[in-house]
Amino acid sequence: MSKRINAKYKIDRRMGENIWGRPKSPVNRRDYGPGEHGQRRKSKLSDFGLQLRAKQKLKGHYGNIGEKQFKATYKEADRIKGDTGENLIGLLERRLDAIVYRSKFVPTVFAARQFVNHGHIKVNGQRVNIPSYRVKVGDVIEVREKSRELPMVVSAVQSSERDTPDYITVDHGKMTATFNQIPTLSDVPYAVIMEPNLVVEFYSR
Repeated sequence: MSKRINAKYKIDRRMGENIWGRPKSPVNRRDYGPGEHGQRRKSKLSDFGLQLRAKQKLKGHYGNIGEKQFKATYKEADRIKGDTGENLIGLLERRLDAIVYRSKFVPTVFAARQFVNHGHIKVNGQRVNIPSYRVKVGDVIEVREKSRELPMVVSAVQSSERDTPDYITVDHGKMTATFNQIPTLSDVPYAVIMEPNLVVEFYSR
């Protein structure tokens, strides 16, 4: 088992929630925290604790993005006109690895990051190997022809575990996805409740 997969399960246990909705999540069997003190009664979180938890959960959902990169994304969302929380969700969903994951080309967002890193993805016909690459409305994301028969890809496409969201048009026959619009919070198929407003409060302290 890879370090990334271990990290994925640790995030679920730490949050106490199945943040990707995966049937194999350890939270499905043990809904308490890890470690010898994990089953102790949970104390009520402070406002800061709730804000920190919301930030960790959102970061974790997108492959446990580093703090520096996540904070930079928040600052960019804050500069854009409109609701900062909604802007943050829109920017996160425009990440190339997020689009690859939402399109069901791979089973997890961690796999999506690695898949992009290894050069299996094209954007508008050009190979892109940067997971944080910002996709624009109208961009066409494509799995390279040589990569379409990889067992991981075939398994993900055939899986009924999750659906593709309406803001992406996916053609699994051609292995392409078109990014149609920047989604709002209500458009994104999160398996758990995300609270970007608390993330905004965290960084606004």
